[in-house]
Order: sequence, then structure tokens, then C-alpha cells
Amino acid sequence: TMSPAEFIPILEETGLIVEIGDWALREACMEARRLQLLGFPDLQMAVNFSARQLREPRIAARVQRILQETGLDPSFLVLELTESMLLEDNDVVQAALWSLKALGLRLALDDFGTGYSSLSYLKHMPIDCLKVDQSFVRDIGKDAESEAIVRSVLAIGRCMKLHVVAEGVETEQQFAFLSANNCHAAQ
Repeated sequence: TMSPAEFIPILEETGLIVEIGDWALREACMEARRLQLLGFPDLQMAVNFSARQLREPRIAARVQRILQETGLDPSFLVLELTESMLLEDNDVVQAALWSLKALGLRLALDDFGTGYSSLSYLKHMPIDCLKVDQSFVRDIGKDAESEAIVRSVLAIGRCMKLHVVAEGVETEQQFAFLSANNCHAAQ
């Protein structure tokens, strides 16, 4: 058995991540549309997106074709990107993000706070959502520094009018802290 941490880098390196990424996106969009038709009309589907996929030529056209094939309205799709993908800050990545955003979907920054980057990219990228990494959420109630980081991410999100999701919420204490600090959603 292989964990995603083992096989995803291999898929990225070989380029197979693009083909598998398209398949995963298509399956996720089909399932979201199916669930909407079964009585959950506001259901949103979040799908992880790799750096390799983002650098693929005409990526927005590929995503648009999948949305059309599956019948999912783009406003119900959230593509989750990692902070390290934005660190590259090159023209290809920026152009891809803006072309994806133009489709009407949402972009989320996953594992926020774990990268070693400047926050300046938040001003220039079309990000809709920050996802607080579970390593900070896990230590709520145990570690004042983690609580301070979570409060700071929530404040950044509020000031920049970004939706904030806390990852890895498992206890009532964590949920109470996040609710008291006006976190938009927990996962």
C-alpha cells in the first residue's frame, strides 16, 4: 500500500497527474451534480489541484470542458491549491489562475500557513478561500501560539474578504474556539 505522499510525487514527475487529475475532476463534478439533483442543490465540490495541472497549457479550457460534460455549474466547484504552488509566482501560474477564475469557479488556498512565503501573493492572486492547516487547529486549547496563528489567519481572511475554513476540526473545544473567532466553516 502506498500513501498519497508517496505516489503523487511520482505522478507529478511522470506527468500522469494531468490525466489522473482530469479523471478525478470529472468524477468529482459528476458526483456533485448527481447529489445536487438528489436534493442538495447548493452542494459545492472541492477538488485538489496539482502544480503540474496548473502549468498545463489551456488548463482552463480543459476544466471548462469537464464542467460542460458533467453539467456542473462552475460556481459549485472549488479548486484547492497549495501555498507552494503560488510561491512560483511566475507568469504561467498567474495566467492559469486568472483564466480558471474567469470560468466562475472558486479557488481555495489549502494548508495555509505552512509555506515559507510572503503574504504579498494574496494581493495578486484570485484566491477566494483560505484553509487553516490542521496542524494549527489540532493544538487549539493546548498551545497559545497555534491559537494566535489561527486568530491571525481569520483576521487576514476577514480583512481581505476571504472565506476561511478550518481543517481537521475534531473536538468541541476546537469548534467552540473557531465559532467564537468567527471562522466561516470547519472540516
